[in-house]
Amino acid sequence: METKSRTLEITLLSGEDLRIDNKSVKKNVFVIVSIDHFNFKTTKIDAEGGSYPSWNDKLELDMPMQTRFINLEVKRKASGGDKTVGFARIPVTDFIGGYSPETCLQFLSYRLRDPKGLKNGIINVSVRVKEPFHACSSQAASAAVRLGIPIDGRKDYGVVTGIPIWSGYPSNSFV
Repeated sequence: METKSRTLEITLLSGEDLRIDNKSVKKNVFVIVSIDHFNFKTTKIDAEGGSYPSWNDKLELDMPMQTRFINLEVKRKASGGDKTVGFARIPVTDFIGGYSPETCLQFLSYRLRDPKGLKNGIINVSVRVKEPFHACSSQAASAAVRLGIPIDGRKDYGVVTGIPIWSGYPSNSFV
């Protein structure tokens, strides 16, 4: 069964050295995590952390298979409206398709850019993709595919490690 999306679990841990117009942020900082304009979630407001907020908010979003970036927008709640502190774009390739399985929890830090494009602090996150749940009948579940090679005629299947042998010499060098 083919899935068209995955569940992204992202935890917004903390921010470092956040500023607005080169002045330290005092309080009321939050983050909007978005996949697209219709698929987004918001952290709780950190009212006390100032330029070094701590949210530790775990959010789950539906992430379509074709998603290339996760967008983070750090904002400060103010009486005159929300003010943007900075943006970060997380390439999906940073946590999918690498050396570790995508379901492993990965801790990442990104440089924030203010609306002018200047460096403006750091955001720390953890990310993992939850395994998709595939509904199937009990017959399909009982007919699971066996992986491996039968060993000595037994009915159990074991794992065999193959080691390729290559001498590095052309075949005509052994004359």
